[in-house]
Amino acid sequence: MRRALIHSAIPALLGLALLGGCTRTESPDNTQATATPPATQAPATTSTSAPAVDAPEADASAAADANAPAVVAARPAAPVTLFRNVRVFDGKSSALSEPRNVLVRGNIIENISADTIEEPTGEGATVIDGNGRTLMPGLIDAHWHALLAGIQMPVLMTSPMSYVQLVAAHQAERTLMQGFTTVRDLGGPAFGLKRAIDEGLVVGPRIYPSGAMISQTAGHGDFRTLYEVPRLPNGMLSFSEREGISAIADSPDEVRMRVREQLRMGASQIKLTAGGGVNSPYGDIASIQFTEQELRAAVEATEAWGGSYVTAHAYTTAAVRQAIAAGVKVIDHGQLIDEPTAQLMSEKGIWWSLQPLIDNEDMMPMRDPGMQQRALEVFRGTDNAYRLAKKHKVKTAFGADILFSPHVAARRHGAQLALLLKWYTPAEALKMATADNGELMALSGRINPYPGRLGVVEQGALADLLLVDGNPLENLRLIENPDRNFVVIMKNGRIFKNTSSR
Repeated sequence: MRRALIHSAIPALLGLALLGGCTRTESPDNTQATATPPATQAPATTSTSAPAVDAPEADASAAADANAPAVVAARPAAPVTLFRNVRVFDGKSSALSEPRNVLVRGNIIENISADTIEEPTGEGATVIDGNGRTLMPGLIDAHWHALLAGIQMPVLMTSPMSYVQLVAAHQAERTLMQGFTTVRDLGGPAFGLKRAIDEGLVVGPRIYPSGAMISQTAGHGDFRTLYEVPRLPNGMLSFSEREGISAIADSPDEVRMRVREQLRMGASQIKLTAGGGVNSPYGDIASIQFTEQELRAAVEATEAWGGSYVTAHAYTTAAVRQAIAAGVKVIDHGQLIDEPTAQLMSEKGIWWSLQPLIDNEDMMPMRDPGMQQRALEVFRGTDNAYRLAKKHKVKTAFGADILFSPHVAARRHGAQLALLLKWYTPAEALKMATADNGELMALSGRINPYPGRLGVVEQGALADLLLVDGNPLENLRLIENPDRNFVVIMKNGRIFKNTSSR
């Protein structure tokens, strides 16, 4: 009987453990990312967010005083911020507004008016004089790798995952302080980092996590070493699978299981590798990966879970067409497709998550000749891909896809967006990285971790805002120097940087 009682209590105990609070951890000083200058971030004590409640302590306190009269603590007033005299880029228009006043209450944009708005007073009230500067939505990156961007590959391969996570937390702060208030993470165990950011333990952007990238055997996400294959049926998972970097599946049933595992962990969308890639450890970039039935199994499982979607890593015409036939709604990469396939994407309303991958100083150096050749092929295809996307009006998202490049991730994130000037006007590029990417984030349906409108400055939208010294619709390169040009950085109604009084 006692043993049965103990066994029946285990799920409840595990639930309590999962709900328990965490201690705040400061990011260590390391060489993988550049630390934020103290002047650019509001001290923790000035945070307008309500402090997290440590669940075990709250439970213990309640148990110790169970018979005491109930006391309802006064809920702190929602923080209120008034931006006065700003010109608004709403995420959609090709020109700035006339001078406006914008009121943020809590995490929502409450009012945008040409008329005077009464100044908020009391605790949590902030008034920022814009002096005619530009107020715009926070930037959104639709192809990010929170755990892989700010760390060099040899360090990743030789370090414990606990260290990798700490480096990722440090990089997350740099991501936010470069004006990127939201990222769509496309491969890696970012669930813990997302939770820590959402709970206020770590500074960083909103994260839409995919969890482990799902790959077939020998596919783009098969990182197993020689001694880890062949794997026997029901054999031990490889290191990359155990750590949540990738998940190997080789049948529709296995694909469903791996998809459901990621959704169970908290994935807001699912990523499958439907073709080869530049950094594929095995196979060619032109390889077609998974069968249509396997891809369709992923789509069905994802849509059934919460109305979300599958994004497919694919570069070539054949791989992209098979993914579309299986019901995939987003193609990531696609630099090597032909014009009829671009037209097909437009007709079916498929999102093209395209990255400005070109041969410049920001590209990760590659020593492997095969990878070098594949990279050059993609670089040559980038120009044609953007031209096809514009010609056929394909719904296009911006993503940087920075990998294993600490300096680029920490200092040159905005510079990747500025590369779009080769194909787009500043207004078109900024719309892609704000309102358009915000629309893509909402594709996660009922499992959207941040329900609400992102990427726009509109009444009722979520308050992710940048106050820019200058007009980025005339000079997009302002975003290349966020330390100097981003005067205020706000995410979810909380101010993380404010140098407006200087």
